[in-house]
Amino acid sequence: MNKIGVLVMAYGTPGSREEVEPYYTLIRHGRPPSAEQLDDLIRRYEAIGGISPLNELTQGQVDGIAKGLERLAPGRFDVRFGSKYTSPSIEETSAAFVADGISEVIGLTLTPHSASMGSAEYMARAHAALGDGVSFHPILSWYDTPGFLEILADKVNVAIASLPEALRSDPLVLFTAHSLPIRILESGDTYPDQLADSAQRIASLAGLSRYEVAWQSAGRTAEPWIGPDILEVIAGLPARGEQAVVICPVGFVADHLEVLFDVDIDAQRVAGEVGVSLARTTSLNADPAFTDILAHRILQELP
Repeated sequence: MNKIGVLVMAYGTPGSREEVEPYYTLIRHGRPPSAEQLDDLIRRYEAIGGISPLNELTQGQVDGIAKGLERLAPGRFDVRFGSKYTSPSIEETSAAFVADGISEVIGLTLTPHSASMGSAEYMARAHAALGDGVSFHPILSWYDTPGFLEILADKVNVAIASLPEALRSDPLVLFTAHSLPIRILESGDTYPDQLADSAQRIASLAGLSRYEVAWQSAGRTAEPWIGPDILEVIAGLPARGEQAVVICPVGFVADHLEVLFDVDIDAQRVAGEVGVSLARTTSLNADPAFTDILAHRILQELP
């Protein structure tokens, strides 16, 4: 029986200080960043310890998926990683699948929700690189895979329990994901709807009475991005009588800059300035319970 390839894809991150500038240039489609932009990105990396742990965490997730699939279907899958902006790229890994004679490939991005400027771009690149000789099966979104939202609901309740005792009874919970340019909505992109659905389901599972959706980590561009922005929401909480907030970054599955800096440092800074207690759900990272959920989801795509 021929093995089925599994192409696990993610954004990627620089692996060293020296890689930051070429990485930043690449994500800007070949336009080098200004000295100010580069210094700002380096400053944020330094604030979380010098560099993001994302590469190591992503590899742990890929390894966990491979182990889960091997347990579920021994010898059936060949799991490999391809990155949007670092090596091995989506194209490099796709070419390796073709060279090794893999004729069936399942694609999965390490982001729960699909978007035209997100997982759809990954899948288009993979499909093009694999070519017509490979049957490609993209998994565009998987946030509703059984078990995933249940894990996050548990994490929300753990985060609530970490607040000061007097603030645990009914805190506001914010569910967040990476903002995208608002122009994606013109084409009917359902990305915000998926986040709203995730939030509603987690809130029901966790028994929450109050929750909202907010957006974070918008790009530094002149065009408008989807909101409301998480920092603006937090800054306005005291005027609403809120003393505590729990953030569940449901759109992210690993600790990286958008979590370790944008939430743990930037959002915490704003919360401290306005006198609001803030707790965050812990990231999934390479938790076997999480990677097994993805393995089961991949198994559903068996041709």
